[in-house]
Amino acid sequence: MTGPDERALLWTAAMDPATALARALALLEDGGLPEDGGVLALRVAGLAAKELGRLDEGLGFLHRALELAEGYAAAQVRMNLVGLLTARGAVAEALAHARAAETVLEGPDADRLAANTACALARAGRLDEAREVAAGALPRLRGGHEPAVLNGLLTNLGLALAFRGDYDGAEEALSEAVAVGEAAGLGHQTAMSKGNLAFAVSRRGDVPRALRLYAEAEPGLTGERLAQCRFDQAETLIMAGLPGEARPVLAAALDAAMENGYGCDVADGFLLLAHAELADGDPEQATDAAEHARTMFAEQERTGWMLLAEHVLLKARWASGERSTVLLRSAAATAGRLEGGGWPDAADEARIVAARVALALGRPAGHLLSSVGRPGGRASTRIAGCHALALERAARGDQGGAVAAVRAGLQVTEEHAEALGALDLRARAAGFATELAELGLALARSARELLAVEERRRAIARPVRVRPPGDPERAAALTALRALSADHTADTARGGVPSVLSPDMADLEARIRSRTRRRPSGASPPRSAEAAEIAAALGDRALVEMIAIDGELHAVTIAGGRPRRHRLGACDGVGLIRFAARRLAERDDPQALAALTGAAERLDRVLLAPLAAALGDRDLVIAPTGALHGLPWAALPSLAGRPFTVVPSAGAWLQASAVPPSGGHTVLVAGPDLRHAGREVAVLRGLHPRARVLAGSDARAEPVRDALDGAALAHIAAHGEFREGNALFSRLRLADGPLMVHDLDALTVPPRLIVLSACDIGRADEGDAVLGMAGALLALGAATVIASVTPVRDEATPEFMSAFHAAVRAGRSPARALADLPRTPATTGFLAMGAG
Repeated sequence: MTGPDERALLWTAAMDPATALARALALLEDGGLPEDGGVLALRVAGLAAKELGRLDEGLGFLHRALELAEGYAAAQVRMNLVGLLTARGAVAEALAHARAAETVLEGPDADRLAANTACALARAGRLDEAREVAAGALPRLRGGHEPAVLNGLLTNLGLALAFRGDYDGAEEALSEAVAVGEAAGLGHQTAMSKGNLAFAVSRRGDVPRALRLYAEAEPGLTGERLAQCRFDQAETLIMAGLPGEARPVLAAALDAAMENGYGCDVADGFLLLAHAELADGDPEQATDAAEHARTMFAEQERTGWMLLAEHVLLKARWASGERSTVLLRSAAATAGRLEGGGWPDAADEARIVAARVALALGRPAGHLLSSVGRPGGRASTRIAGCHALALERAARGDQGGAVAAVRAGLQVTEEHAEALGALDLRARAAGFATELAELGLALARSARELLAVEERRRAIARPVRVRPPGDPERAAALTALRALSADHTADTARGGVPSVLSPDMADLEARIRSRTRRRPSGASPPRSAEAAEIAAALGDRALVEMIAIDGELHAVTIAGGRPRRHRLGACDGVGLIRFAARRLAERDDPQALAALTGAAERLDRVLLAPLAAALGDRDLVIAPTGALHGLPWAALPSLAGRPFTVVPSAGAWLQASAVPPSGGHTVLVAGPDLRHAGREVAVLRGLHPRARVLAGSDARAEPVRDALDGAALAHIAAHGEFREGNALFSRLRLADGPLMVHDLDALTVPPRLIVLSACDIGRADEGDAVLGMAGALLALGAATVIASVTPVRDEATPEFMSAFHAAVRAGRSPARALADLPRTPATTGFLAMGAG
């Protein structure tokens, strides 16, 4: 078999390795081809076995082929050995075979060798050489008729460019590789190119697109390619601020790579594990993993990659608290070696470590930062560079320069977050700028400057009017999770063993999170609020925005058009007041009541009493921070009988206040297993006789969600559950299972005013990102949400809610209506959120 037939069999190894291996083995059983003694069949078997994850078997086939082959055929076998030996981690041996073959091979075979050599050089860390080899063969392949070889060469070129930090060039090469593979029907190779394109896209910060590409690529991958794709997915999760989710993906990929002898990938996996441990706040474990990776790189003679392990070790030393001249010299020297080795992002990070150490030691650092922050670099590195530059300028008294560096870093963070549609990813993206924003707050000299930095920080984490495209698979997963949750709840209520195991529900939740994160951003760009705009909108009201700076609480107030800055000091007691409120929701308890009253008075003295002169008796807009988002503010004496609304930020209040009046319908919903829900909705029906009422079996999640769309007023009385650490699965229990936060983004126009008469459903997670049901409704465009941040007593709510709705119907604002109602511990947790 020669010529076209030979190419067809080799083509099958690229397109369908399982079929190719079966055909090759059948040929070998028949004694191989008489003209080559079985060399071609052994080559195909070796290539196919490698793609199927059977690396040792593949190498065995190729070594047998090399023993049989002579002359040109031997050079072809060596060409194939380059790829398999590289995967094993024997990079030096692979390159030796490449050198032996390059003087013999010609035409398409020489180009195939170039593709394999470029891969080996990239895995060795010799990035410039890899790029030169690939670029040299590219014009010939583009003009030829070898799509499989062209696809492979473009893929390896794209990877070398991505490692080199040229993300534009990498994306261009890998997109072409995908197009070539698709046009030629190379399913397996196309999937590999897509996975690598996802890697490049991820490094430039487009996480949703990267996750979509990974999902498209993975079904077409096997063996080493599948392990590599999962390693790359783990890196994407780490870069997105999700190291805890990356760890199991990494562990599974490492197990597969070790089991199948993919030494190169195992070393790469340990390096990624070091990054995950470091991102998760464990520099000791990161050091162990990085040392293991460095040892493996040394054994594999991958000296370029050893530099990357040294880079992680530097960062771990900094994270462990080391601030020594030894670390300063090591970081500066490593930065130079990384730059020379073609790793610009890592070089920048090493320079940043050196600069931070120099500043800690009281030494000059400007020279270390002069080349940091290239425009095409990773967002996290550019943000860290801006932070270091701001510190350096502040250290030498350049206040204006420091403030400018903070603003530049926040701008990078905003641009990075703009690509993210999932609320949790945006919250994590804002976390990249935590230290930078804290520095900006510390540098602020006036109330206006302090408010501007804080509002900008909060705006990054909170999208405006998210409108993601529909996703049938995500919707189906939500429906399945709802059914499992309903079964689980029913079985638990009967006192039996739940029929549905929690891992099944966890798997569905993971699928929903995954598909949510793949969606492109449907959000408007973040918009921070300026003091003058806020003052104009407030009118007779006053703003209180609370800000944490170096562990101490500050506040900015705007009242009568005048911004003021206040130092409030340390704040504690939120946990105690919440605990007492929870006890009182269960039963009358004099001790708990005394604890709640005492804690509320102490908090009031810290939070509001120092602001009394500035605020006067005005209605309030309160933008808390941190744990204060979960405070039952109505318990504070200064707020008794006083209209107030609680908001994620002043900008969020402006957004909510701009929601136009609605002439839409009214919706009343009574959830199951809540003794007084039916009575509560029946009373409200008397106030709203034309309302759409969903109760009993009609109160199902999707009909309720659809009824909410476009409503002017909605009221849901149901059991509520806030999911600590997983706020987007917080839920209201309905007839067929829960209505979750994830369900809400299907709303085109959320209710202008929505009342959630349920326990804890007003709570939020992820700090000032305020992730939870109330926060999500405000982000979607609701004007006001009434919800409780504590448990409530079922029997107390019908009269309370009836009085509230009567007051609103009479023309009072929601905040005024709540303020005029007598409060008991059973209803203290209900707050007006948003416009109020």
